[in-house]
Amino acid sequence: MQERLEERPAGIDGSALPGPWPVGQYATRLRAWLRERPRLQLFGEVWNLRTSRARIYFELRDAQGAVPCGMWRDDFDALGLPAGAVVDGTKVVVAGGPDFYPGTGTASPAFSFHVGDLRVAGEGDLLAQLERLRKRLDAEGLFVPQKALARPTLPRVIGVVTGEGGKARDDVLAGLARRGWEGRVVWAFAPVQDRHAAPRIARALSDLAACPEVDVIVVARGGGSLADLFCFCDEALCRTVALLRVPVVASVGHHTDRTLLDDVAAVSCSTPTHAAEAAVPCHCAQARADLHRQAGRLAGHGRRAVVQRARTLAHLSRAPGEHVAREHARLHQRLREIRAATRRRAHGERALSTRRALVLDRKATAAAQAARRHAGLDALAAALAAHDPQRTLERGYALVEDGEGGPVTSAAAARAQRAVRLRFADAAVDATIEQEP
Repeated sequence: MQERLEERPAGIDGSALPGPWPVGQYATRLRAWLRERPRLQLFGEVWNLRTSRARIYFELRDAQGAVPCGMWRDDFDALGLPAGAVVDGTKVVVAGGPDFYPGTGTASPAFSFHVGDLRVAGEGDLLAQLERLRKRLDAEGLFVPQKALARPTLPRVIGVVTGEGGKARDDVLAGLARRGWEGRVVWAFAPVQDRHAAPRIARALSDLAACPEVDVIVVARGGGSLADLFCFCDEALCRTVALLRVPVVASVGHHTDRTLLDDVAAVSCSTPTHAAEAAVPCHCAQARADLHRQAGRLAGHGRRAVVQRARTLAHLSRAPGEHVAREHARLHQRLREIRAATRRRAHGERALSTRRALVLDRKATAAAQAARRHAGLDALAAALAAHDPQRTLERGYALVEDGEGGPVTSAAAARAQRAVRLRFADAAVDATIEQEP
């Protein structure tokens, strides 16, 4: 220690303050001095609650200030509180005193209020105020306008409100890259955690909405406690978002965090990456791939249609020749059939004529024979006529017949018959022989 004191540098010229002293020595004395302060009780709301294997850390807040607190894990477990009894926003009473960790060459110093005992006093005023504000905004219908806005499937310009050096900026870009989106991003950097953040965020949103090219706005912030995110529950900010003409996609905190901005915005997402994907509903890479596939299918359909049309046209171009060829073959066949039919008809007619000539020849021969026979018959008729009694009767003679039609050749036979019949040329008359035999 003496060696270090000898190495102590000279102080500031003109300063009446003692020293300079080694900072480690001062930190140790500061810790001792703070631990000598009176023990007392404080009450407020728990925020930023986090735990480790040995300690529990949180902030005790009210409307006027905040104090960082720490408590041994064994002391907290000894309270026997049910799980979830102490969460962000819980109103508690703590007993203890100020403490200071002086730090080391590689560790940072830290002031805290060391808590030896704790009692849950109820729900915090800040959470109750937040819930009342949420109900009031909902009753006024401010949760509806943003959700009624139409979000473009493929925005050309996206506005982003986020912290300039935060990780949310890279997450938004990663989400847009995952979508394959190649539009333009308009950045509006604003603080996202302090009491001045809400009006700056509202101003950034209004400026982006005033740009006619901006199609959608993303408000992005990484995780944190509800106290860190409390600027996104500002009433003026929520009313500003509700009246914007551009849909707002909110991504504030993690899955379990819920700010008023999440209720007012058109869409609420769990991470900045998801917010970027929600701002671009169309997956551009997949859409391009689908378009390429559809273009390929259309090109294939076009090629097949062209080939089919070419085949149809080729078939149609061959159709007249094929039709002429078919007609030529049909006419040739018809001609052959006509010729064959003509030959058959001529042959049949020739055969029929031959048969008819033969029949006529036979008839002529028969007629000649009949004529000859007729001539013979005429001669025979003339000869018979010459010997026909009728001819004798026609010359004035009469034929005497008995009752049976037999000829009576003598007068004695006539007297014996008594009744006879006299046949003249024109008729026959009955006669009676009165002369006695």
